[in-house]
Amino acid sequence: MKILITGHKGFVGKYFMRKYSEHEIFGVDLKDGNDCRNFFRLNPNTHFDLVIHLAAIVGGRLTIEGNPLAVADDLSIDSEFVQWCLKTKPGRVVYFSSSAAYPIKLQKLENQYKLKETDINLADCSTPDMTYGWAKLTGEFCLQYLEADNIKVNIFRPFSGYGTDQDLDYPFPSYIKRGKEKQDPFEIWGDGKQVRDFIHMNDIVDAVDEAIKQDIRGPVNLGSGIATSFNELQEMVCRIVDYNPEVKHILTAPVGVMYRCCDPSKMLSFYTPKISLEEGITKALRGIN
Repeated sequence: MKILITGHKGFVGKYFMRKYSEHEIFGVDLKDGNDCRNFFRLNPNTHFDLVIHLAAIVGGRLTIEGNPLAVADDLSIDSEFVQWCLKTKPGRVVYFSSSAAYPIKLQKLENQYKLKETDINLADCSTPDMTYGWAKLTGEFCLQYLEADNIKVNIFRPFSGYGTDQDLDYPFPSYIKRGKEKQDPFEIWGDGKQVRDFIHMNDIVDAVDEAIKQDIRGPVNLGSGIATSFNELQEMVCRIVDYNPEVKHILTAPVGVMYRCCDPSKMLSFYTPKISLEEGITKALRGIN
């Protein structure tokens, strides 16, 4: 199988590279100085059996809130990607959207609402999370044109994917680093009550692979469905490392929405995650993927 992976050297991309290592893979990544938009322009007739589109500009909450116009470039990336697909007719397109595409009004701590795929209505969209959420929502909207042209499309909305080699712009690897170093005090952005839904990257790529095999259509949440606060994440890391530091909450730091957790029912109909958060923390502390 001939596969194109955009953003293949990013955190998510490296997991897909390992997953499909036995296939013929062509990767395009800005880290190599190769903007995928240039690839689309220079290869208007190249056909792939599978295209996994991961290329996006994002750098965690600090970038999403601190440099929103940079993230808005994702609109251009996805627009040119869809137009390229309409020309080249890939056998199948895998598009990574985001949990940030969900309406922020549904993500309140007091409601503890688990987000369902049907909570996004492309005909009547509510405000998503910053420019990154808008870009992913627009990407999903544009993919309708591929489906109308009979191109197979899989859309995934990953929640807080994590793993061993994740960039320190994200909470999970930062907590792992603090735990390894037994930092005292242990810093937590905000009051630590904000909730996320953590799922290991190995489970994400395996779920995607199974969805492709079973030809699961329509958006799919990728998450555990288990709500974990950042205070709880800190407690889990410190318990596994076996130390009890002072906790310092940085109340001036950006925190995003307060409650982001998915209803994983659709994913569970074809795939069940295998790695618990406790096991994932232990793997990360040991440097195991």
